[in-house]
Amino acid sequence: MDNQTLILALKNGSEEAFTSLYHKYCDKVYKFCRLYYTNDSTTEEVVQEVFIKLWDIRSYVNENENLEGLLFIITRNMIFSNSKKNFNETFYKMSILAAYDKAYDIEEELHAKDLRIYIERLVNELPPRQKEVFYLSRHEQLSYKEIAERLDITPKTVERHINEALKYLKKNIYFLQLFLAA
Repeated sequence: MDNQTLILALKNGSEEAFTSLYHKYCDKVYKFCRLYYTNDSTTEEVVQEVFIKLWDIRSYVNENENLEGLLFIITRNMIFSNSKKNFNETFYKMSILAAYDKAYDIEEELHAKDLRIYIERLVNELPPRQKEVFYLSRHEQLSYKEIAERLDITPKTVERHINEALKYLKKNIYFLQLFLAA
């Protein structure tokens, strides 16, 4: 069955249509959640919540619109509502500036506050020393020399940590962009 037929059946309470849509889209939702969560059980919980929400709002789903886009929005909102508690605004601003060499068109897809949470999650996934160096550079705005003196490492090592952190952030922001474009 095509999506339009499945959505119409879903709107009428068809559990078979729901199951078909679940199997069709659960991998994409899962992969998107993995951009934010490293824990499999947390990721699986969010995936389940997304599809529970789809079932709950089934009567409002428009069969002529993009279901994948709707699932993305539901997923994004669930992830961000779970993540908004402890975010440092200054750190976000510095990280976003550091992460972009060129302008990304991602802000049309996500609000800036959503993107900052995503970047914070990425920074938290960095190796401990790299994260510490990145934090000192972006949050405390220390020079490479000051960071090197504080951590008893060379300025070249500081530079390497910053470059690797930025590469990681750019790569993962690029993956997010690919998901949004799909």
